[in-house]
Amino acid sequence: MVELIATPLSALVDEPVHIRVTGLTPFQVVCLKASLKDEKENMFHSHAYYKANEVGEVDLERDSAVGGDFVGVHPMGLFWSLKPEKMLTRLAKREVMNSPFQIELKLCEPSFPVRTSISSAPKASLTLERWYVAPGVTRILVKKGRIRGALFIPPGEGPFPGVIDLFGGNGGLIEFRASLLASHGFASLALAYWAYDDLPPLLEKVNLEYFEEAVNFLLAHPKVLGPGVGVVSVCKGAMIGLSMAVHLKQVIATVLISGPNFILDCTHEYRGKIIPSMPCSIHLESSTALGFTEFYRVYEETDFESSQSVLPVEKAQGHFLFIVGEEDKNINSKVFAEKAIKQLKRHGKNNWSLLSYPGAGHLIEPPYSPMCCASRISFVTSPIHWGGELIPHAAAQEHSWKEIQKFLRQHLIPGQSTSQL
Repeated sequence: MVELIATPLSALVDEPVHIRVTGLTPFQVVCLKASLKDEKENMFHSHAYYKANEVGEVDLERDSAVGGDFVGVHPMGLFWSLKPEKMLTRLAKREVMNSPFQIELKLCEPSFPVRTSISSAPKASLTLERWYVAPGVTRILVKKGRIRGALFIPPGEGPFPGVIDLFGGNGGLIEFRASLLASHGFASLALAYWAYDDLPPLLEKVNLEYFEEAVNFLLAHPKVLGPGVGVVSVCKGAMIGLSMAVHLKQVIATVLISGPNFILDCTHEYRGKIIPSMPCSIHLESSTALGFTEFYRVYEETDFESSQSVLPVEKAQGHFLFIVGEEDKNINSKVFAEKAIKQLKRHGKNNWSLLSYPGAGHLIEPPYSPMCCASRISFVTSPIHWGGELIPHAAAQEHSWKEIQKFLRQHLIPGQSTSQL
């Protein structure tokens, strides 16, 4: 009897699943399909073809996909190759606490993907649960003073290392990364700073005192381990994360994913000091054949040496982890990370690490997340090309997530050595 087996059936979204098929005829070719419906009823699909071995088995940890959405040995390929039916749709979990994503796996006979063909019923199927929060993690909605966000506390007595989680151009309150960090032992504050609740609807300026208030709020929590906090940030959030590391001594470990080393789009203010935004060469904006906008060249003509918009990273007391995709088509993040590192070296600093991933794009997310190569954001009229190649981007997500957690533990937990990580 043909059997489709997946272990575990329910797990965190960043945990791998072992998928096998037994009971096939020797060397039979089959198609494995995955599908997922998000919270807005958008459908995502993936598929790959496999050839059974001499005893009629397929094991995705051992066997190579011979065609479909990817080729080669990729045990989690059906997850990270999920593509939206509706173009430009990005998969992002909104309600993290009470419901997982459900991924339906089907084992089918190979057939052409045309509507006129009559597809046979699947030989086997099962449903996987992919959670963004571990059992025992608590979520506290934060509305204290000016702060708006969601605080996730791991199970247990604590205290736990504290992390502030910042996203960028979409605005709103995005919780899925903070909930995963809490699932791995970090007290994580998903912090909104525009387009949410009573916060400004547009990001016209950044008041760093708001983020200082959030840092102090997190450190004051009885289950948060001091004396400092970490920041995990991406894109415009990484711009703010870098500014926090420079200006706030309590920020001692900063993860900067696909960010600039300068102020872009809006001024920063902190205790009466104003840091202007960097002017850009908008004529260097470009578009793909599909009409996706690329911004990665618009600072090529900028004079960085004399600009007041470049953040003085050498003033930071903490440590940096720069994470960049070398196929980032939104921000030339590799170049900007290298500029920041050069600045640190010039001042005799060695408080940095760089993870630079060939083939990875802008949106480097937790492991097994489908790559989003282009999508829309609210304040840009055309779709944005984020860049990236499917297989190397997936590898970058898997590797960087482990390194992020290792980096945070090393610098936020007193006495933690690299041999304990």
